[in-house]
Amino acid sequence: MMEVRCLEIPDVKMIQTERLSDARGYFCETFQRSAFAEKGILVDFVQDNQSSSDKVGTVRGLHFQRPPFAQAKLIRVLSGAILDVVVDLRRSSATFGRHIAVKLDSQTGEQLLVPKGFAHGFCTLQPETVVFYKVDQVYAPSHDGGLYWADPGLAIEWPVTTAEAQVSPKDRSLPRLDQLAAVFE
Repeated sequence: MMEVRCLEIPDVKMIQTERLSDARGYFCETFQRSAFAEKGILVDFVQDNQSSSDKVGTVRGLHFQRPPFAQAKLIRVLSGAILDVVVDLRRSSATFGRHIAVKLDSQTGEQLLVPKGFAHGFCTLQPETVVFYKVDQVYAPSHDGGLYWADPGLAIEWPVTTAEAQVSPKDRSLPRLDQLAAVFE
């Protein structure tokens, strides 16, 4: 059994798969191509990625890849918890520049489906957080892009201040939305 919910930006979806629990713990099937296809999700994932963040307040993102290597992502948390954020970068979209922020954690097992055309990032809410995500395009460094995570124009309510956040030098220097050339139409 799988439940798919559209979020405020309908192309972004929250996915919950059934967990079968017993005295040992639980088992769940997190991805099956045919089950996703039955729900209208026709993404051909080609690469799995995993990140580990030791400290609370670690921010990764907001990242995207430019066409023709734009990526759809299916994100879930293996341990810990994150505030997961996506920003619509599709210029022709009525929701261009708007964001969605959701909590993902290892307890619920919910997954977030992020389509192509969005910047994605997260902030860890617990120590020793491990995030796993599937993508439908391989990493292409020449098409790598990003958006400044703390852009005041985005009005994202992050759980950390810019002074508290653990952020890479690369992510600190990314452009704000109003400085970003059109990436997705």
